[in-house]
Amino acid sequence: MIPDSFKQDLLNRVDIVDLVERHVRLKKAGANFVACCPFHNEKSPSFTVSPSKQFYHCFGCGAHGNAISFVMEYQGLGYVEAVKELADSAGMKLPEFERWGGASKAESEGTDLYAVMKQAEQYYREQLKNAPAAIAYLKGRGLTGTVAARFAIGYAPDGWQNLQAVFPDYAARALKDCGLVIDGEGGRRYDRFRDRIMFPILNQRGSVIGFGGRVLGEGEPKYLNSPETPLFEKGRELYGLSQARTAVREAGRVVVVEGYMDVVALAQHGIEYAVATLGTATSPTHVQKLFRQTDEIVFCFDGDAAGRRAAWHALEVSLPVLADQKAVKFLFLPAEDDPDSYVRAHGRQAFERLLAEARPLSEFFLAELRSRVDMATLEGCSRLIHEAKPLLKRIAAPALQLQLLKQVAQASGVTQEEAGRLTEIRGAAPGRPVRPAPPKGPDRAMLNRKLDRELLACLLAHPPLVREVPAEVVDVSHAEGRALEALIALDGIEALTHAVILELLRESEHASLLNRIRSEFLHKDMDTEVARAEFDAVIEAIRRRNPNPRIKELGEKAAREGLTGQERDEFGRLIAEDAALKQRRMPPSTVL
Repeated sequence: MIPDSFKQDLLNRVDIVDLVERHVRLKKAGANFVACCPFHNEKSPSFTVSPSKQFYHCFGCGAHGNAISFVMEYQGLGYVEAVKELADSAGMKLPEFERWGGASKAESEGTDLYAVMKQAEQYYREQLKNAPAAIAYLKGRGLTGTVAARFAIGYAPDGWQNLQAVFPDYAARALKDCGLVIDGEGGRRYDRFRDRIMFPILNQRGSVIGFGGRVLGEGEPKYLNSPETPLFEKGRELYGLSQARTAVREAGRVVVVEGYMDVVALAQHGIEYAVATLGTATSPTHVQKLFRQTDEIVFCFDGDAAGRRAAWHALEVSLPVLADQKAVKFLFLPAEDDPDSYVRAHGRQAFERLLAEARPLSEFFLAELRSRVDMATLEGCSRLIHEAKPLLKRIAAPALQLQLLKQVAQASGVTQEEAGRLTEIRGAAPGRPVRPAPPKGPDRAMLNRKLDRELLACLLAHPPLVREVPAEVVDVSHAEGRALEALIALDGIEALTHAVILELLRESEHASLLNRIRSEFLHKDMDTEVARAEFDAVIEAIRRRNPNPRIKELGEKAAREGLTGQERDEFGRLIAEDAALKQRRMPPSTVL
């Protein structure tokens, strides 16, 4: 792991405004800076950068983070590489740390893994020129030299140690770190890719981070991908995205297919806005990354059972990242076709006509759920609501959620209000939200959580305040209280900033909650002075609502065995302080 102290120093040294401005033109807007978001298409700016808090947030697509996050998303790097990139720009040297397979960074020190991958790519491309069988295979698939060059397609010759001619130090750790070789039994090393068409996988800035190799004839596996490496994380990457970026923005859509050849064949026929997953199922990260490029994603699958399963999984992972201005669609090809064979047989126009008729997510959602139950029976209608409930609750787009709820209600023969109550979705009833009857008295637990959220907002706005949070106000029985405890645990860090807090807690259970609270700052513009005033008011409110537990402790002791003189004085003082607090006016809530 990279030491926390290094990450803290790095974030305190880098100015996020300077970093973002290298890539995006920022405009001053009050205490912050704004711009059109670099992660999705928009006409009016919704991307905001806070110099005081050292983070960015887009109110359009939801992209957010600190300097490390920005480098990861904008340049398409993994976490370690993003930290290294940022450290290099700040003149800092990444320290040794435990990483892949227990090897330290020092073992590959001085070796640029990107350069190793580039050298391997050039070797494979050269080998293709002298491989008649590989050339014949590509020509048989209808590819021209222009398209092959665009995707830097190459060939890995048959043989066990061909890369030794390219890398004289064949035993170097870097070759293993790049996934180019395998260490077999007895310490014998050999090339991972042999007798395969090679498809380089690029990150968002166009650097080679991995390879996909396809067998020329029969054989298993049909496709072989690079393993997870310091450069390559399959669940984050999409084949062809680097080449498709401009076409995606021009077309206003992206097509997601399943294979390398599908992407290449579509590009050969002028459909250059296609990408492919890398031998893995669609992930939420894939969907988020694509929504930052365009507002419409079309998943294209075979029409067989496997294709429909893959489509349903893509639907499920898309639900939490949907927005009402975004669209997900599904295109099912005839059972005998994949995108490659279809576009070669029927041409670009026919394929784009199919794209225009792709099924919206809402239509596929309802049709699939209805197919799982017997809609002719009351039991089937009831089960439809049961099946829809967890899916509807995951939809992040409120308008779409409500529309789908209406459709489920109609199909099930119940009212929208009844469906809303059964699925526990608020705001489902026309004209008023569906919610439990309000409690007769104040809901103490809810009010305590609200106060803790306000306190968290103050601490994120002005982190040094963590040192002043009294221990007795922390209640770890709910998520807000546990997040508060985690922040207080950071009070030993000397240069504690907002960006450092979020970085140190990025993998914790508190990250999602803190990110939601953080986005409020950009609307409320809470400066240090306001944060201090709010902090004092919230601490007072918490103490008034939750009296000092020491009072209860001393009271119980007094009834049980009596108090010492010192304890009697303390008991009297605490009771007086508590009574004074109750007489004060409850401060208005202005934070959340």
